[in-house]
Amino acid sequence: MGTGKTTIGRLLAVDLGFEFVDTDAVISERHGPIADIFAERGEAAFRAIEQDLAAELAERSRLVIATGGRMMLDPANVATLGRNSRVFCLVADPDEIHRRVSADTARIERPLLSVPDPRARIGELLAERRNGYERFIQITTDDRTPGVIAAEIAALAGSPSEAEPAASHGYGDVP
Repeated sequence: MGTGKTTIGRLLAVDLGFEFVDTDAVISERHGPIADIFAERGEAAFRAIEQDLAAELAERSRLVIATGGRMMLDPANVATLGRNSRVFCLVADPDEIHRRVSADTARIERPLLSVPDPRARIGELLAERRNGYERFIQITTDDRTPGVIAAEIAALAGSPSEAEPAASHGYGDVP
């Protein structure tokens, strides 16, 4: 959330000639709003849905995948999606993430930020997830345009073959 994963992922997909998939959007389309899944079925049910989707997407090729914040912290998802993918972690300063999320005109409901101090919660989430995210190539999105970032990732990804989907992941994305 707030790192540019959707905007950059879409641009990267165009640059590579791949399809773009946002896992949170797919889950919402299939199962309803993520906030409702959390409220009605719990986080464990949501994480199981993520695992099923990871397995489904791993069977496809020529994708740029933007995942929710905890999806790539799950070792099963890392193994599944990492098998034939390159994973990049988009990072941004907590204040920048807060600014971007606060300015989001879509006003996406973010259950993990439904707290009195969302800025502090962003910092907590980033700290909790730091070790898991550090295993991936880090791409800083602060003070850079989406086009420049997409071009950087495309260069780092090289020339993926038909069988190798590219994956992008937004550091700090939360459902």
